Amino acid sequence: MEEINVKVCAKCGATWINNQHYWSGTGNIGNPHDLAGLVCNRVDSPECINPCKGSISGDTWEKRSGTLDESMKKMKD
Repeated sequence: MEEINVKVCAKCGATWINNQHYWSGTGNIGNPHDLAGLVCNRVDSPECINPCKGSISGDTWEKRSGTLDESMKKMKD
């Protein structure tokens, strides 16, 4: 039988099951690069267990804001 490895970040509650990230709020499969850009890099906690902390290749609040701005502009046009 395969052993299940579970790690939970003490700071934000993000969970890794067998090295796959899952969002703590929804339980959906996540991307640790997105988690880094949206949470870990902003909080910058030594408790963070995200192996992708510091990554800038994922989603960020700035990217999401830009997408919303573009959508609002298109609605006005």
